[in-house]
Amino acid sequence: QVQLVESGGGLVQAGGSLRLSCTASGRTFSSFTMGWFRQAPGKEREFLASITWSRDTPYYADSVKGRFSISRDTTTNTVYLQMNSLKPEDTAVYYCAADPLLFAQRTTPGAIDYWGQGTQVTVSS
Repeated sequence: QVQLVESGGGLVQAGGSLRLSCTASGRTFSSFTMGWFRQAPGKEREFLASITWSRDTPYYADSVKGRFSISRDTTTNTVYLQMNSLKPEDTAVYYCAADPLLFAQRTTPGAIDYWGQGTQVTVSS
């Protein structure tokens, strides 16, 4: 059974940075895509970034390109989301996602097979 465990959320001032981590377990992820979504109160869950496990190819939502960076460590089965220049509108619950198929900006959340429990990120002004 696949498990995704996120960490690294918290409270940060506008302009600051946070790094989220997601450690995966339960199977081999060499053919998977892993990534991050977020959901703010009253809004739909939105794609942020993804990375292919085998080729290390990143994909980004236009809204975060240049501010957020995704990476992965295959030795620890961990995917990271480095978030810089944070804004109050980045406040949301951030979810780790994994799927055997490639997913990116046009993928709807309903198509994703595996989710983490979410971690809160709050950016104060």
